[in-house]
Amino acid sequence: MIWFTEFTPHQLNERPKNHLGGLLDIQFTAIGENSVTATMPVDERTHQPAGILHGGASVVLAETLGSIASFMCIDPELYQAVGLEINANHLRPVKSGKVTGICTVIHKGAKTHIWDIRIYDDRGKMNCISRLTVAIIPKTR
Repeated sequence: MIWFTEFTPHQLNERPKNHLGGLLDIQFTAIGENSVTATMPVDERTHQPAGILHGGASVVLAETLGSIASFMCIDPELYQAVGLEINANHLRPVKSGKVTGICTVIHKGAKTHIWDIRIYDDRGKMNCISRLTVAIIPKTR
Protein backbone atom coordinates (compact mmCIF):
# COMPACT_ATOMS: atom_id res chain seq x y z
CA MET A 1 0.00 0.00 0.00
CA ILE A 2 1.28 3.47 -0.88
CA TRP A 3 -0.73 5.48 1.69
CA PHE A 4 0.85 7.22 4.70
CA THR A 5 -2.63 7.73 6.16
CA GLU A 6 -5.53 5.44 5.33
CA PHE A 7 -8.94 6.99 4.81
CA THR A 8 -12.29 5.51 3.92
CA PRO A 9 -14.38 7.02 1.12
CA HIS A 10 -16.88 8.09 3.80
CA GLN A 11 -14.18 10.07 5.65
CA LEU A 12 -13.12 11.80 2.45
CA ASN A 13 -16.75 12.64 1.63
CA GLU A 14 -17.19 14.23 5.08
CA ARG A 15 -14.67 16.96 4.25
CA PRO A 16 -16.06 20.51 4.16
CA LYS A 17 -18.17 21.14 1.04
CA ASN A 18 -17.22 24.81 0.54
CA HIS A 19 -14.65 24.06 -2.16
CA LEU A 20 -14.86 23.36 -5.88
CA GLY A 21 -15.00 19.57 -5.50
CA GLY A 22 -17.84 19.96 -3.02
CA LEU A 23 -19.73 22.38 -5.25
CA LEU A 24 -19.54 19.86 -8.12
CA ASP A 25 -20.65 17.01 -5.80
CA ILE A 26 -17.53 14.90 -6.28
CA GLN A 27 -17.99 11.75 -4.20
CA PHE A 28 -15.23 9.31 -3.31
CA THR A 29 -16.34 5.72 -3.81
CA ALA A 30 -13.29 3.46 -3.38
CA ILE A 31 -9.72 3.41 -2.12
CA GLY A 32 -7.46 0.58 -3.24
CA GLU A 33 -3.86 -0.29 -2.48
CA ASN A 34 -2.64 2.25 -5.04
CA SER A 35 -5.78 3.91 -6.38
CA VAL A 36 -8.57 6.31 -5.47
CA THR A 37 -11.95 6.42 -7.24
CA ALA A 38 -14.59 9.15 -7.25
CA THR A 39 -17.69 10.11 -9.20
CA MET A 40 -19.07 13.42 -10.42
CA PRO A 41 -22.54 14.13 -11.83
CA VAL A 42 -22.95 15.32 -15.39
CA ASP A 43 -25.69 17.94 -15.06
CA GLU A 44 -26.22 21.70 -15.25
CA ARG A 45 -23.34 22.27 -12.78
CA THR A 46 -20.81 20.48 -14.99
CA HIS A 47 -22.18 21.19 -18.49
CA GLN A 48 -20.76 23.59 -21.02
CA PRO A 49 -23.30 25.71 -22.97
CA ALA A 50 -23.67 22.96 -25.61
CA GLY A 51 -25.14 20.63 -22.97
CA ILE A 52 -22.19 18.25 -22.61
CA LEU A 53 -19.62 17.75 -19.87
CA HIS A 54 -17.30 20.74 -19.64
CA GLY A 55 -13.64 19.77 -20.05
CA GLY A 56 -12.77 21.96 -17.09
CA ALA A 57 -15.10 19.92 -14.87
CA SER A 58 -13.23 16.77 -15.89
CA VAL A 59 -9.98 18.50 -14.94
CA VAL A 60 -11.47 19.43 -11.55
CA LEU A 61 -12.33 15.76 -10.96
CA ALA A 62 -8.82 14.70 -12.02
CA GLU A 63 -7.05 17.26 -9.84
CA THR A 64 -9.29 16.51 -6.87
CA LEU A 65 -8.47 12.81 -7.13
CA GLY A 66 -4.72 13.34 -7.54
CA SER A 67 -4.48 15.96 -4.83
CA ILE A 68 -6.29 13.75 -2.32
CA ALA A 69 -4.13 10.79 -3.34
CA SER A 70 -0.97 12.82 -2.69
CA PHE A 71 -2.35 14.06 0.62
CA MET A 72 -2.90 10.45 1.66
CA CYS A 73 0.77 9.67 0.81
CA ILE A 74 2.42 12.36 2.93
CA ASP A 75 2.80 13.22 6.60
CA PRO A 76 0.44 16.22 6.79
CA GLU A 77 2.23 17.52 9.89
CA LEU A 78 5.42 18.05 7.85
CA TYR A 79 4.35 18.47 4.21
CA GLN A 80 1.65 19.74 1.92
CA ALA A 81 0.77 18.65 -1.58
CA VAL A 82 0.14 21.28 -4.26
CA GLY A 83 -0.69 20.86 -7.91
CA LEU A 84 2.23 21.63 -10.22
CA GLU A 85 0.97 20.63 -13.70
CA ILE A 86 -2.09 18.95 -15.16
CA ASN A 87 -3.04 17.92 -18.67
CA ALA A 88 -6.13 16.28 -20.04
CA ASN A 89 -7.27 14.76 -23.30
CA HIS A 90 -11.03 14.82 -23.77
CA LEU A 91 -11.95 11.75 -25.81
CA ARG A 92 -15.74 11.77 -26.17
CA PRO A 93 -18.70 13.87 -25.01
CA VAL A 94 -20.92 12.95 -22.07
CA LYS A 95 -24.42 14.45 -21.85
CA SER A 96 -25.84 13.09 -18.60
CA GLY A 97 -25.45 10.61 -15.77
CA LYS A 98 -22.18 10.59 -13.93
CA VAL A 99 -18.52 10.08 -14.67
CA THR A 100 -16.13 7.98 -12.61
CA GLY A 101 -12.47 8.87 -12.21
CA ILE A 102 -9.85 6.31 -11.25
CA CYS A 103 -6.53 7.71 -10.07
CA THR A 104 -3.41 5.53 -9.93
CA VAL A 105 0.18 6.33 -9.11
CA ILE A 106 2.80 6.66 -11.84
CA HIS A 107 5.59 8.06 -9.63
CA LYS A 108 5.73 8.62 -5.87
CA GLY A 109 8.94 10.47 -5.06
CA ALA A 110 10.01 12.55 -2.09
CA LYS A 111 9.36 15.87 -3.88
CA THR A 112 6.89 15.02 -6.64
CA HIS A 113 4.04 12.63 -7.26
CA ILE A 114 2.65 11.88 -10.72
CA TRP A 115 -0.87 10.48 -11.09
CA ASP A 116 -2.74 8.88 -13.99
CA ILE A 117 -6.46 9.70 -13.89
CA ARG A 118 -8.85 7.99 -16.28
CA ILE A 119 -12.45 9.14 -16.39
CA TYR A 120 -15.28 6.92 -17.66
CA ASP A 121 -18.94 7.49 -18.45
CA ASP A 122 -21.81 5.32 -17.17
CA ARG A 123 -21.28 2.89 -20.07
CA GLY A 124 -17.66 2.31 -19.08
CA LYS A 125 -16.32 4.29 -22.05
CA MET A 126 -13.28 6.45 -21.31
CA ASN A 127 -14.08 10.09 -21.97
CA CYS A 128 -10.97 11.74 -20.51
CA ILE A 129 -7.41 10.79 -19.62
CA SER A 130 -5.35 13.12 -17.46
CA ARG A 131 -1.95 13.28 -15.81
CA LEU A 132 -1.33 15.37 -12.69
CA THR A 133 2.04 16.29 -11.20
CA VAL A 134 1.94 17.29 -7.53
CA ALA A 135 4.77 19.06 -5.69
CA ILE A 136 5.45 17.93 -2.13
CA ILE A 137 6.65 20.94 -0.16
CA PRO A 138 7.52 21.50 3.49
CA LYS A 139 4.60 22.80 5.50
CA THR A 140 5.00 26.37 6.64
CA ARG A 141 4.32 26.85 10.29
